[in-house]
Amino acid sequence: MAEYLNQKILERIEEKKKLLDKSRPLPKSALERLKEQIIIEWTYNSNAIEGNSLTLKETKLVLEQGITVAGKSLREHFEATNHRDAILFLEKLIKNKKIKESDVLKIHGIISKNIEKEYAGKYRRGMVRILGAKKLPPNYLKIPKLMDELYQWINKNPEKLNIIELASLAHYKFVAIHPHYDGNGRTARLLMNLILMQNSYRPVVILKNDRRRYYNALHKADEGDYKPFVLLMAISIERSLDLYLRAVKEKKEETLELLSKLSKKTVYSQEYLGLLARQGKLAAVKEGKKWYSSLRAIQEYKNKRDRKR
Repeated sequence: MAEYLNQKILERIEEKKKLLDKSRPLPKSALERLKEQIIIEWTYNSNAIEGNSLTLKETKLVLEQGITVAGKSLREHFEATNHRDAILFLEKLIKNKKIKESDVLKIHGIISKNIEKEYAGKYRRGMVRILGAKKLPPNYLKIPKLMDELYQWINKNPEKLNIIELASLAHYKFVAIHPHYDGNGRTARLLMNLILMQNSYRPVVILKNDRRRYYNALHKADEGDYKPFVLLMAISIERSLDLYLRAVKEKKEETLELLSKLSKKTVYSQEYLGLLARQGKLAAVKEGKKWYSSLRAIQEYKNKRDRKR
């Protein structure tokens, strides 16, 4: 039974996870597309929560094309590329069944490289104060012991929490200890995702738009009320599951393709298919400036046209 999460919400999420698990292996093309999308969105949102001013579009340009955005600091560029690298490193740890201190320190080292070289992958050696927080993080001399206890707690799960609760509270406990001078939030969200991914969940993105709710929930947890924080994490987990389930559904119904590719498989030109899409005569989806449809949709259009003759 869930202690911090409503049972009905937990059951709904678990049911969606079962549906996704039954669909494995997921379509390779859909997975690659989702992976690219999630790396960009995860990097943008996690950095934006911490004050990085790169927009989603700018983050995409930095990660995909290596472009330097005018008016943005070098640090903000490093935060984007470092976070991307940390996600790629995270994927190498998924097969591990335990959370290791050395791995999490490595994650922090990656997100801090070229930014906080002296402290990258190392615990803080002094006191800090978190802006807006009502309680001080523990004395730095206690950090090694507290972190060792945290990893033991995660790996043993003595309270028999479900994975959503375990990952969420691990996130909170990491932030509460505040083991590093900087990068604690990013590392905590990566740690949470590592726990989820080790248990067959897909990566979860905490949205920038939820920033206020996120920090309010952390403050509630500081006061001993963990339910708002676990709930927010659960909502984010369900959003991720919905994203992947939509991709599976698209595959079952037939993979969407660019009209330019479909024109080579049919008697219709790209221009004609584009006209049909704009007129609403062809079932199609527009992403940016490009239209996508499917062979089945084209066949359905042809069948309707033939019946009218």
